[in-house]
Amino acid sequence: MLSSLGQSEGKSRLTLSMSTINAHVAPVVGSQKKSGTLTFTGRNGILHRYFYFAMSLLLAAIVVIGFQRTVNENLFHPALPRPFILWIHGAAFAGWVIFFILQSTLVRVHKVRWHRSIGWFGAGLATVMVPLGTITAIIMARFDAVQLHEPGTDAFLSIPFYDMIAFGVFIALAIYWRTKPELHRRLVFIATCSLMDAPFGRFDYLFNHNLFYPCLDLLMLLGVARDLLVDRRIHKVYLYALPLMIVGQTLSVYMWRHNPSWWQSITHVIMG
Repeated sequence: MLSSLGQSEGKSRLTLSMSTINAHVAPVVGSQKKSGTLTFTGRNGILHRYFYFAMSLLLAAIVVIGFQRTVNENLFHPALPRPFILWIHGAAFAGWVIFFILQSTLVRVHKVRWHRSIGWFGAGLATVMVPLGTITAIIMARFDAVQLHEPGTDAFLSIPFYDMIAFGVFIALAIYWRTKPELHRRLVFIATCSLMDAPFGRFDYLFNHNLFYPCLDLLMLLGVARDLLVDRRIHKVYLYALPLMIVGQTLSVYMWRHNPSWWQSITHVIMG
């Protein structure tokens, strides 16, 4: 009799213990399953995790597709050898694209410490790229005018000059706000996009119809779309940057195509 009561009491305690354990474990398992669900949008979605990495590959593809149209005749096997600085310029800007892919990859695989350490190399490279791009533009404008007898090379300087200003400003801001990831990553992305008018301009139709800048802006609008889908709002970086960039792009195209007298006086001094 006592034995039966002891067994019954033991079973009751065991049942109560298992119920208590299940009550605590079930919500945890359920929450893990819920948090592990992968969606396209949202804070746990594919866009949130892979957007900047995917964009780094897309920008690299644009560079390859664009420059492969002209790199052979303009650099590798030209009728007239190009100035050596063009090789340095190409290597530096190709290095930046590779750097952007590497940094996006390191963030994706959660190697933040490596990302920060290598970031200082990128800061140095960007610091070199701005004066290098400006000097290369001037040397190539003189070369195209004197050696190739191409018209309007002086007026076209407004395009690379603006590109270097935009790239330099956004990279400087990205370095300044390097401890604020939401600002930093968008500024680096915008700065890299600002260089894409060069490969887009290798397509004759886009170049002749001044569409290389709108194509560039579409890339940045993908960042806006990403924010709307993931965060349900447009980040303030885009709200400030995009209007300013469009104004700068419009002015630089106007200076190139219309070549006003004040711009002619400036380029006359630059070209010598």
